[in-house]
Amino acid sequence: MYFAALLARTEDGWEASDTELDDVETLADLAELAREAAADDGETVIVFIEQEDAWFGVVRVDGEDDPRVFVSNGAAAARSSYGEILTSEILGDEPDDALDELTDLDGTEDGEPEAADEDDEAADGAAAVAPPGPLGETLILADLGMDERALLGLETGDALGEIADAIGAADILEAVR
Repeated sequence: MYFAALLARTEDGWEASDTELDDVETLADLAELAREAAADDGETVIVFIEQEDAWFGVVRVDGEDDPRVFVSNGAAAARSSYGEILTSEILGDEPDDALDELTDLDGTEDGEPEAADEDDEAADGAAAVAPPGPLGETLILADLGMDERALLGLETGDALGEIADAIGAADILEAVR
C-alpha cells in the first residue's frame, strides 16, 4: 500500500493534497503532476511517497527545473513499482527496449542472442542493483529546514511526518493522511 501527497509552497505557506499515482509511469509524469499542483509557476512542490514503512521517497520540483530525488532505502524501493521509477532515475538506468526484445530487431539472425562482452554484462548488472540504504540527493530539503544529517537519520515509521514538521508543513500533511 502506498501513500502519496503533494505539498506546494505558496506565499501563504504550504498547501497539500493527496494524490493518485495510477497514471504515473515515469519521473517526468510525476514531475508534471507536481507542477500542476503548484498555484504559480516556479513554486516548489514536494512529493512524498511511502510504501508501508518499507521505504519513503521525496521528490522536489522547483518550477521547470529537473526533479530532485531522495529514497530512504534504494534496495527496498527498487522492488516496488513507484520506487523503481525513483531508483532508476537516481542510478541512471535506462529501461529495456521492449520492442527489440519482442521482435528480434537487435541485429541477430533467427533470434539468436548477441555475443556479449563479460565486462559489459558485469557493468549492466551492477547498475541494475540498487544498494540498501539511502540513495539520491541528501541535501534535497536543506534550504527548507531539514539538513542532510537529519534526513539520513530518519526511520521509515513516521519519516514523512518528521520531514513535514521540519519544513513547517506538519498540520498540512496530517490533513491529507
